[in-house]
Parts: sequence; structure tokens; C-alpha cells
Amino acid sequence: MPPTNHSSTTASPAVSLPDLPPPGGLCAIHQPNLFPRLTTLAKLFAADYWIVLDDVQFSRRDYQHRARLASLSDPQRRQWLTIPTHLPHGRRTAIQDALIVEPVRSRRRTAQMLQQHYGASPHWPPFQQSLASALERFDTTDKTAEVAEESTRILLKLLGWTGHILRSSDLPARPGRSQRLADLAATTGARTYLCGTGGMRYLDAAPFAALGVNVKPFATPTLGPWQAGREISAVRALIHLGPQHLADALHAVASRPA
Repeated sequence: MPPTNHSSTTASPAVSLPDLPPPGGLCAIHQPNLFPRLTTLAKLFAADYWIVLDDVQFSRRDYQHRARLASLSDPQRRQWLTIPTHLPHGRRTAIQDALIVEPVRSRRRTAQMLQQHYGASPHWPPFQQSLASALERFDTTDKTAEVAEESTRILLKLLGWTGHILRSSDLPARPGRSQRLADLAATTGARTYLCGTGGMRYLDAAPFAALGVNVKPFATPTLGPWQAGREISAVRALIHLGPQHLADALHAVASRPA
């Protein structure tokens, strides 16, 4: 099935698809992460659109409700920023259904911790201005995923990313780990799916090939600002380097061959 055929077996006549980006682009599929790590942000930045994987099981040991902040002066000094989250359906709770326990307190703590870690940087003011929209989400929703998604959105916007954001909960897909990802990519018209190093360990490329979607491995460097890119939030790199220098580094990684 060609990836632009939205009437495929992955869809149902009752399904109403959201506005989709132009077909033929590169897509990344990733769970909403709170102020994501640099490696995650780089993969999203390299894509034409990000499909937010919000209807899979929430994991407390992942980054959906927490971010590891590192000091500007010493990246080895680290502290967790966590949004206390309630799972109304226990361990089976989907990411989109996870609830913020104390929105007012979480908003205050988020603002305070980021200010304490990065307020002394000359690059803090533009970040603080963008941060306001993420903090406002605590006032308008009780969903952890929506705050996490907005925290990623503001970073991408600061870096000049002009792609589209979709949610897996709005799109039809069949069960099965690789089949689901392939269906999501195909339904949105992607020609290429960007797969991180972790995903490549389990991914079955056959469902993608059957739908006419290429799988492109995506990896980042390991030196310089990337040295702790898999461990700490990208906010430190943004504040340390500044939006333009970090955007240049991300463009360089995005243009590298697989």
C-alpha cells in the first residue's frame, strides 16, 4: 500500500483523520517527554513531523513526566525535575490519560528549578519567554502528556523547527510494535521513518517495506555537547550554546547520511 493512501486497511470509515502534512516527508514517532534529552530532540528536529505516541502505556521509569537537569557550570551535577503523576488505571494507564497530581505546585517547582539551574545564562531571557506557554498548560489541563508535549514544542520552536505535530491517538493503526509504527507513518504519508538507536534493536522493517515506507537509522555524535545527550535534558545545551548555535549543530546532524 502506498503511504499516501489514507483509505487503507489501517483506517476505518468512522475514523476522521486530522489535518495531515504534505505527503512524502520524514516522520519521527516518540512519546511525549518532559524537556526531552538532546538525542530525542535532535531526532524530532530532523523530521518533517513528529507523531506524539500518546496512547501507549505510561512508564514511570521513562521520561514522560521527568527530566534530568544538569548544572551550567558542571554537567555532572544533576537533579531530577519531576511532575508527580497519578495513573487512574494503574500500570495499564495510557500516556494520554495520566494525570498531574498537584498542577499548581508542579508549575511552581518547574519554574523555580529551571530558573535556579539556568537563570544566570545570557540565553535565559528568550527561553524564559517561551517557557511561559509550557507553564500555562498547568492552568489549562490536568494531563501530564499535554505539559510534556508543550515543553518539547517550545524547544523546537526556539530552534526554528517548522514541522508538524500529530498524535497517535488521532490516527488509525494496527496492533504490534513495529506494525503500529509502520501504520502511523504510512497513514500520515511519510516516505521515511526516522528510527533512533534504541528502536533499531527491536524494529522489524518488514511492515514498513510492505507499506512503502523507508526506515532510516538516526544517531547523534558522542562528543562535545552530545557527550551526555542521552542522559540530560536538552535545555542545558540550549541555554549553554544559545538557540542559534544549537540549531546549527542539529542541522548538521540532520544532514548526515544514515
